[in-house]
Amino acid sequence: MSKTHPSELKKYMDKEMDLKLNGNRRVSGVLRGFDPFMNMVIEDAIEYPEKR
Repeated sequence: MSKTHPSELKKYMDKEMDLKLNGNRRVSGVLRGFDPFMNMVIEDAIEYPEKR
């Protein structure tokens, strides 16, 4: 998994994203905001069930 610096997220603002979170959770939605701690605001987020 790549480690992204918060300043690199600016280029993804207002774009559809597919994210892999801790615990192998997957979420997709539009990135609307973030902070220096990598907390993100995702609009129209959809969480996908874990694949087994």
